[in-house]
Amino acid sequence: MTDSLAPFDIIEVSFNNGSRKDFFRNSTKQLFEKGEMVAVEGVSGFDVGMVNLTGELVKLQMKKRRVEDTPEVKKLLRRASTEDMNRMSENKKRETEALIKARAIARSIGLEMKLAEVEIQADGRKATFFYTADDRVDFRELIKIYASEFRVKVEMRQIGARQEAGKVGGIGSCGRELCCSTWLTDFKSVNTTAARYQNLSINQAKLSGQCGRLKCCLNYELDTYLDALKDFPDDCDVIETASGNASLQKRDIFKNLMWYSYDNSNKQYPLTITRVKEIRQLNRQGIKPEELKAVEVVTSKPNKDVDLGFADVVGQISLRSLEKASQKRKQKSKEKHKEHHQKDKPKGGGNQQQPAQSGGGQQQGRPQKEQRPQGDRPPRQEQKPRGDQKPRNERGEPREQRGDQKPREPREGGQPRGDQKPRNERGEPREQRPPRGDQKPRNERGEPREGGQQGAPRQQQGGDQKPRNERGEPREPREGGPRPQQQGGGGQRNQHRNRPPRKPDNKQPDNQQ
Repeated sequence: MTDSLAPFDIIEVSFNNGSRKDFFRNSTKQLFEKGEMVAVEGVSGFDVGMVNLTGELVKLQMKKRRVEDTPEVKKLLRRASTEDMNRMSENKKRETEALIKARAIARSIGLEMKLAEVEIQADGRKATFFYTADDRVDFRELIKIYASEFRVKVEMRQIGARQEAGKVGGIGSCGRELCCSTWLTDFKSVNTTAARYQNLSINQAKLSGQCGRLKCCLNYELDTYLDALKDFPDDCDVIETASGNASLQKRDIFKNLMWYSYDNSNKQYPLTITRVKEIRQLNRQGIKPEELKAVEVVTSKPNKDVDLGFADVVGQISLRSLEKASQKRKQKSKEKHKEHHQKDKPKGGGNQQQPAQSGGGQQQGRPQKEQRPQGDRPPRQEQKPRGDQKPRNERGEPREQRGDQKPREPREGGQPRGDQKPRNERGEPREQRPPRGDQKPRNERGEPREGGQQGAPRQQQGGDQKPRNERGEPREPREGGPRPQQQGGGGQRNQHRNRPPRKPDNKQPDNQQ
């Protein structure tokens, strides 16, 4: 590859997170990309930095910083190895402690200086102390103390307030990180003329940055304002009219207007550039116009009928609207419950008592507890339906009748009345089987019971059968002798043979399968 086609052999390397940058010649002829860590030539040793720029862009950067391509340019040694990175990290940990000690030593000597940062070389053989001072400082004695204390080669470098703010860092008034600590490398002078060109109020507190100097961003839009102000006349600071002299107050480059006011009034009159030139031409001829012909500035408001593409729902929903919606739902539920209650109400009229309903509302503005206290309410088994009132279940709903079933009448002592059939716990008709002479008593599961049916009075099968207890075991005779009913078991059985079968009680368990 010829020398004309070879890439530019100088690379820009940044140190200490971009706070310092320098140029090095790539003598290894290797290709490096931005972000790679490299070892470069240092003072009596080597240093480790990051590749920042390569190729033709380095030429422009060198020209901007006025650095010439001479043989004295330091060399790039190699790619940084793991040993180089470990050694650099160990020396970087010493910087904070060295800065604290250096400030204490400078204060003890009585020097009027402020140390901003200490940067130690990667191999630990050199330390650079950055400081700011208003006047010249004689630090010859200080260097000797630093060299004996830290055992390194000492370099003192004075920086300005802007460079100090870049090294310290911070957040600007715009809400972003400071420009000097992120991307800004060269600092141009800023004066109040830049603020005047941009029609900014000369307020030192608002125009100053964290470094105490004027903000660097005042120069960012200055060129745009200077290009726009070329169309405005320069010799029109004062114009003469029949009412008096009008002085220029400000220029509006966005609307191309110039604002004037009379000496004895605070009212400002906006004039176009063409009108100002006409008045200035008349003044040169010795003519004073009677009026300024100010322009009426109308603030355009957005049309409310224009569809912006989105709906502004801020403030549309409030707690009152939610409360009204909940009240409407409650009112509807009450009306539905009232209609349902009227449909279930019996037609018999009168002062009939309504069964209690779960979830029912209030009647005649009083709660249900006041209508019928629980202590005065009779048991549900003893309530009798009156008139044509239909029997109801526990929820107060009409109970459906199955088949030819008739309403159940309350029983006294648990016995059915009339032709009502005995029923089980589910309300179904219970089948009855006629007692047989040889049928054995059965338990709750329907299995033959040895000692007879539980809970029923035991009857003796014969004269010689002994009475038994609930478990079926022979019961010991009592001291008073056998009861008269137990004597003559055969006659007792014949006595009850012609009696109709005993109907089961609700309290007895269901033995029928």
